Amino acid sequence: KLIVFVLSFVCLSTVCLAQNRDSTMVLKTIKASYYANKFEGRKTASGVRYREALFTAAHKTLPFGTLVMVTNPLNGKFIRVLINDRGPFGKGLSLDLSKAAAKAIGLFGRGVGMVDMSYFLPAKKEKAGKDNIN
Repeated sequence: KLIVFVLSFVCLSTVCLAQNRDSTMVLKTIKASYYANKFEGRKTASGVRYREALFTAAHKTLPFGTLVMVTNPLNGKFIRVLINDRGPFGKGLSLDLSKAAAKAIGLFGRGVGMVDMSYFLPAKKEKAGKDNIN
């Protein structure tokens, strides 16, 4: 499991080299689920329509547009998803994947499962003050 997680980290780091050097990488093991069929075509919290064929996800707090690497530790499969919705609202769930994303990592059919999630948080901008020269 550690090897899969490290490989996911390396892949995400390589993909995200263009990120700000001051950004922070977050790595978590969480419980994920996937959208039910009834949500196809409905508007998400970001205003775009949910499409089961796209690699998107819902998270309760991550900013819309955040790219998240999701790895299934049972088989080592990983994907990148774009956060464009809020949720999931089930107890103990942290991420709701699109159907295509769940299928790609082998979560589809199981309903829920533990996944490794990694993403970059942008650097916090310092406010201009007496000691800061712009």
